[in-house]
Amino acid sequence: MFNIASVLVLLFLAATFIQSGYDKSAHWKDNLDWLNGHFSKTPIKNMVPFSLFLILILEIISGILCLSGAIQLLVNNGRTFGLYGAVFSCITLIFLLIGQRMAKDYDGARTIVIYFIPAIMAAYWLG
Repeated sequence: MFNIASVLVLLFLAATFIQSGYDKSAHWKDNLDWLNGHFSKTPIKNMVPFSLFLILILEIISGILCLSGAIQLLVNNGRTFGLYGAVFSCITLIFLLIGQRMAKDYDGARTIVIYFIPAIMAAYWLG
């Protein structure tokens, strides 16, 4: 029998990252303008477009893997895609956390921890 908590956490992460990836791609210029200001006094100030693109790719991969993992759990109790999705989610969130800390946005960093907790729980449950 599959673990319903794992399915729900994977769906939560899939919704989070797919929506965030969509927002980044649909509003690229607005995001880039805001992030250029946000990171203007950090070591990555000249790498903001690349960093945004990297995060976009990681979010899309994380979201697709989490959605695939939830489906796989429901269909045949497989855990492979869910585990990869949870791990990619953790990696993505760590990158986001590092960025927020570099920008000295401690409230933003604290918010990322809220997402990291279910991601690390999913990685543990599915590992």
